Amino acid sequence: MTKKLATAQQRFLTDLFPGDDCLLSPEAMAAFSTDGSRLRSMPLAVVRPGNREQVEELLRWAQSERMPVYTRARGTGTVGNAVPVQPGVVVSMLRMNRILDVDPSDFVAEVEPGAVTADLQAAAAAKGMFYPPDPASSGFSTLGGNVATCAGGLRAVKYGVTRDYVLGLEAVLPGGRVLKTGGRTHKDVVGLDLTRLFAGSAGKLGIMTRLTLKLLPLPETTASLLAGFTTMRAAMDGAAAIFNAGILPAALEFMDSATINALRGAGSSPFSENTQAALLIQTDGSKQAVDLELQRLESALGNVRPESLLTGRGPDEKALWDVRRSISPASFNLRPDKMGEDIAVPRGQVAKAVEAVHEISVRLSLPIMCFGHLGDGNIHVNIMHNASWPEERENAHKAKEEVFALALSLGGTISGEHGTGLTKAAFVDGQLGPSEQDVMNGIKRVFDPHGIMNPGKGW
Repeated sequence: MTKKLATAQQRFLTDLFPGDDCLLSPEAMAAFSTDGSRLRSMPLAVVRPGNREQVEELLRWAQSERMPVYTRARGTGTVGNAVPVQPGVVVSMLRMNRILDVDPSDFVAEVEPGAVTADLQAAAAAKGMFYPPDPASSGFSTLGGNVATCAGGLRAVKYGVTRDYVLGLEAVLPGGRVLKTGGRTHKDVVGLDLTRLFAGSAGKLGIMTRLTLKLLPLPETTASLLAGFTTMRAAMDGAAAIFNAGILPAALEFMDSATINALRGAGSSPFSENTQAALLIQTDGSKQAVDLELQRLESALGNVRPESLLTGRGPDEKALWDVRRSISPASFNLRPDKMGEDIAVPRGQVAKAVEAVHEISVRLSLPIMCFGHLGDGNIHVNIMHNASWPEERENAHKAKEEVFALALSLGGTISGEHGTGLTKAAFVDGQLGPSEQDVMNGIKRVFDPHGIMNPGKGW
């Protein structure tokens, strides 16, 4: 029998969230039952707060009712973190979407969690400032979602990840308590760093209602270089040559042969038939510095003899980065279904990891794409398969297990930026031992004593 809200519970929610701020029909709630993982579970209700006070009232009620609460924004995550796997209330933060302040004297922005990342980047750039975190979904994902997942992205190799830019936040905890951490100062060592606990907490501790974010001076210009190689080993040698030359690029991405084949199938490949791997590099800074660094990049790569070399500056870079952004849609030219994993290994182990994944691909007769953030060892492993074919479906699950075991054997992690959610929950024990999980569970109980925040998910 399908669980439903009691009449009194429905009345409370519709009183607190009038009109279409509370959704109760299956048709209206369907879009909130899933996320980028394509997993699905129907909530009991969806509410859309417009202010912190509504969130306080909701979490006072939810704790007293022991009602599961699932916070979400655009639902771009790929591991099922936003899926209401136990019947409960989904809290959509998209109506709390204001950019409250962008301050060029403090180099600080104050935003609500539903603000879109690219909108903040544009607002900061208009005042000569720069918000560096740049996940692939920055054009439509939200800052609250980025903080909840500690999103990484293309520029992490030079600028770090989202947690490095969160100076403070306001959050509502179960029971309606309001927590305010950090502030507008760029340095603060008073007390424990509660702010960083929320970066990557995946909605398990409370609901963030305001974020204070660090900004940097906007680089004067950028330039990019797309290099094709005849082997994956040559591409890795090219990356090593860049670092050995003392260059820290703003972004350093790689693509393997399966990725390039997918791009060819989609008509999105600028490479010749001889190209089996590629590097995409961006540098930024003053015009003079970028001119010099572009020359140094070309010189460093020349030592490993790339098969092709394309450069772009400013607006001309778009065509090069469109190749990178085409990978995800192009992947479905290989198979109709995908397991998109995001392992990370120490930088020096990337070549070994990619070669081992290729061996798994051959042994299990599945196309497996490796691409991603080479500069910080974060490899996107896309296991392509046809889920309607039992043998391929089974082999895809085998490949996933082997890829995770490989990452751990090389001193890495089963997730560099996506999190664990539902799709990786069963594998967390392989990385985190009982002592570590006991400490994490103890911390969660301090914030959420009854376990109502995003239950059913892996650490």
